[in-house]
Amino acid sequence: MRGWKQGWSAGLVMLACASAWASASGATLRYAEDRAPASANPLFTTTLGEARLTELVFEGLFSDGYDLRSTPRLASAITVAPDGMSATVTLRESVRWQDGAPFTAADVVFTVEAMRRKENASPEAGRMAFIDTVTAQGDTTVRFTFTRPEIAPQDKLQFKILPAHKFKGAIISRDDPFRTQPIGTGPFRLDRFQADGGISLVAWTGYHGSCRLDEVVTREVSDKAYQSKLLLYQSLEAVVRVLSRDVATLQSDRSVELYPYQTNSWWYLGMNQRGRWSDPRLREAITSMVDVDALLGPIGTGDRVSGPFVPSSPYYDHKVPLAEPSPERASSLLREAGYTFDGRTWSLGGAPLEVRIAAPKDMETALDVVVNLQSQLQAGGLTVQTTFLDAATWRETVWSKRDFDVVLSMWSFDRNEDIREQFYSTGSRNFVGYANPEVDRLLDLARTTTDPQQKKASLRQVHALVAADRPVVFLWTLDSYAAMSSRVKNVVVHPFYFFTWARDWYLTG
Repeated sequence: MRGWKQGWSAGLVMLACASAWASASGATLRYAEDRAPASANPLFTTTLGEARLTELVFEGLFSDGYDLRSTPRLASAITVAPDGMSATVTLRESVRWQDGAPFTAADVVFTVEAMRRKENASPEAGRMAFIDTVTAQGDTTVRFTFTRPEIAPQDKLQFKILPAHKFKGAIISRDDPFRTQPIGTGPFRLDRFQADGGISLVAWTGYHGSCRLDEVVTREVSDKAYQSKLLLYQSLEAVVRVLSRDVATLQSDRSVELYPYQTNSWWYLGMNQRGRWSDPRLREAITSMVDVDALLGPIGTGDRVSGPFVPSSPYYDHKVPLAEPSPERASSLLREAGYTFDGRTWSLGGAPLEVRIAAPKDMETALDVVVNLQSQLQAGGLTVQTTFLDAATWRETVWSKRDFDVVLSMWSFDRNEDIREQFYSTGSRNFVGYANPEVDRLLDLARTTTDPQQKKASLRQVHALVAADRPVVFLWTLDSYAAMSSRVKNVVVHPFYFFTWARDWYLTG
């Protein structure tokens, strides 16, 4: 069975879980995902659940330390040229892959090539744009040259490294067996994908560092309210994100600890820039119909955003106002764009103004938001069609065919906050088709400048321009709380990847 069916009573769910999972013992951390990760290949990671999984199995040359400064993982040292145009990375010696093969510089070169190959269409491709060349100099040294000066290239060398010997070449299929049979250099080895959607990982005895957990088990539990109940009934040790309505209940239970963390992610409504949607009046009219506060209220608490950064970012332009609903403004814009209103429905040339909304199936609380949004737009005189897409259909329909009017989705970023692929006119993730030459220029400047103040100023201008162009309706960044059994100790949650420091967690009792 995949997930828990809403028709079951909470008591039956608890009984079933207690029976099915009673064998879990010792230092086993069981955590819930709304939807089980479909792939463990970091080349094709597209969901936060997959990112959390790969964080347990794979490593980068560098990763964030507890102070969020880049620290060596597979690297042992880096030497950056005075002009910032190249760097030499020395690799940690005696590191082995989980099948016993040695980790070498060839694996780093292979990974960069695989992520850059257009045939792979990897979501990670944009992260490679700063690299000009990469060459192996023996087994333990890698030399990078860059397309522009890099002050701290280690901040960008955190992508997960793949084992070259597990692939026949750098062109890799999404369906390659590696997606469910991965090997990494990280603290946990993927043991098996289970029939019920769960995934079992065991501590890898050959890990080059220390690990204090014996096992990590992912359980697919589609209902987040059930996730919290399972934690209270001690059938889980961790819930990645707690619904705001469950925070008080969990906080009052002495067997549970809450851990707040700030994700670098924001929700949005993306509007297709093609066809009739190329008319900015239509996009602004839709924006004016949306009551963002009313959409946010039922699903949690968080900060409204007016542009493509979170409010705590140095690139966020706090002078840009938040979008506010204005039915009068919407009506004026639609009439100006040639639409007519019969008292119930807007139309053009006799055809009703229909909006097709697409949302990912596995996006938590998306159903609540879409139902609320549909009601708002229908009240504004629009005909609305909604579709929920699984991951494969999303890639085909939204990313490849661009067959949508509006999408509800979320972007999640690491601390580099690189929005280029989303808003550059030829960006690999710019599926809405947004194009503004000035935004392109500013994004180029932000990427090439070595002056932090100039980068900050450029990206704040991008924020303002994108907000004015309205390719998307910027919604919010949600407050996030992880919930853990009080038996789990030494917990520090990484704000972007969650499990970065899980190797240091341990269980008592």
